[in-house]
Amino acid sequence: MEKGLFLLIPNKTKNLLIKSDQKGCIFMRSNQVKKGTVRAPHRSLFKAMGYTDEELSRPLIGVANSFNEVIPGHIHLRTIAEAAKAGIRMAGGTPIEFGVIGVCDGIAMGHEGMKYSLASRELISDSIEIMTSAHAFDGLVLIPNCDKIVPGMLMAAGRLNLPSIILSGGPMLAGELKGNRLDLNSVFEGVGALAIGKITEEDLAAIEERACPGCGSCSGMFTANTMNCLTEVLGMALPGNGTIPAVNARRLRLAKASGFKIMELVKAEIRPRAIMTKEAFTNALTVDMAIGGSTNTILHLPAIAHEVEIKLDLNWINELSQKIPHLCHLRPSGPHHLQDLDTAGGISALMATLAEQNLIDLSPLTITGQSIGENIKEAQNLNPAVIRPINNPYHERGGLAILFGTLAPDGAVVKQSAVDSGMLIHEGPARVFESEEEAISAILGGNINFGEIIVIRYEGPKGGPGMREMLSPTSAIAGMGLDRQVALITDGRFSGASRGASIGHVSPEAATGGPIALVHEGDRISIDIPAHRLDLLVEQEEIERRKAQWQQPTLKITHGYLGRYAKLVKSANTGAIIDA
Repeated sequence: MEKGLFLLIPNKTKNLLIKSDQKGCIFMRSNQVKKGTVRAPHRSLFKAMGYTDEELSRPLIGVANSFNEVIPGHIHLRTIAEAAKAGIRMAGGTPIEFGVIGVCDGIAMGHEGMKYSLASRELISDSIEIMTSAHAFDGLVLIPNCDKIVPGMLMAAGRLNLPSIILSGGPMLAGELKGNRLDLNSVFEGVGALAIGKITEEDLAAIEERACPGCGSCSGMFTANTMNCLTEVLGMALPGNGTIPAVNARRLRLAKASGFKIMELVKAEIRPRAIMTKEAFTNALTVDMAIGGSTNTILHLPAIAHEVEIKLDLNWINELSQKIPHLCHLRPSGPHHLQDLDTAGGISALMATLAEQNLIDLSPLTITGQSIGENIKEAQNLNPAVIRPINNPYHERGGLAILFGTLAPDGAVVKQSAVDSGMLIHEGPARVFESEEEAISAILGGNINFGEIIVIRYEGPKGGPGMREMLSPTSAIAGMGLDRQVALITDGRFSGASRGASIGHVSPEAATGGPIALVHEGDRISIDIPAHRLDLLVEQEEIERRKAQWQQPTLKITHGYLGRYAKLVKSANTGAIIDA
């Protein structure tokens, strides 16, 4: 803690929740920009914006708001931010809002824009670091909702290690058409269904109209909702953060409560590194297995852990998967949506179910100031059809698995809970494509046969660059009814909405000379998910011959942000981190 930065607070601010010394003086990091005669110019600039002396006497709380008019999950975040700021003011703080970028993965999907999605995660964390450090905030309320914004904000919180709380915008409600529920994945799969004549253009237009009924992160257990749920498990968000629908008034009450809570965290000096411990990450991975979360968590959790100097080993994930049952069957692999999980009792009820068999650690501290165990002690499973009991799981193993083998020496990831039982073990000939666009053209053109294994390469963190999501090809495969007969393997990644035998994050990636770069059309590939194996069935002598002939391609993009990103980013098995 820095010395000599104290301010005497008048007794009238009785509700000011901040630590003081024996003389009643209050330490505030923000005194660096507001205390003493030398800071008169700084105060003058604050006053230019309307801040009063009273407001400046209080702790300054940065409110990082990722509102924009591009992402449906963020379109309502101004309202969420205002509620959080109200809570901060009522608890004796002064909120100061600033903007944070965000990419809509759905809109960026299937074209060059997706190269920027994963890359934006680092830019988000860097920009929060800059704003917080430059202006000496005392604490942070971080407001994300979708995809890379959630992990980017968690990375910033871990890096800065200032009192911080995550407040997400909440999930979208499911759409409905003719008595059937819909979500964004329904539209992507509808494109594939149209290509083979299963539905008409009129049918697709009707699905398009009804699939996304309003604001919020897409309604299944896709990446955004997975990360929002796991943020709650990590202890960095209040209970309910992961599942309360965006349009429910409970979300606004949660926002106000988060505003109150950040002031308590500042007072108690409870910081992210005291919360995001190895035990907390173990809990997060445990819940990830139980809910059948997005494969993208295997990129994001290691990257967040890296910021708090914890290393997550991929083999550790398989160990957890072996003992944690899959209890929630949400879209894209099952029939339920986030609203169903919420009414069943949410993530607290799920953790309470896991705790019945000692499958979760109850000791980690959370931003409530209490442990996980104390947070969930009153939680109840209100719908055993949505949260299955331990003795009646949807699957005995967890939702995710890491595969190793001659095709993926450093690992690959698959959402095994979304794979048809007939594809858990599969062998077939490779169909090799050098980009996502080439693969989509072949799929929609009817040029993929039953039993084949689609290989899409040079789409990794460096080779893409940016490791594009492959929702378009996986959805086309599913919509055409090929997901029970065709596998897809890539050094890119998948949307949380993807289902089927979709194996991503193959490491090392093709751009660095990984074995996936050496696959030829027609080579036999073996997939054995229960055994955690992914193998190229080619003699080692032939592999060595191909490696000697392989030439590393030049980077696809060498200028701008992506050019810098491609030069610095590490492999997917590290979480695709940038580590200087």
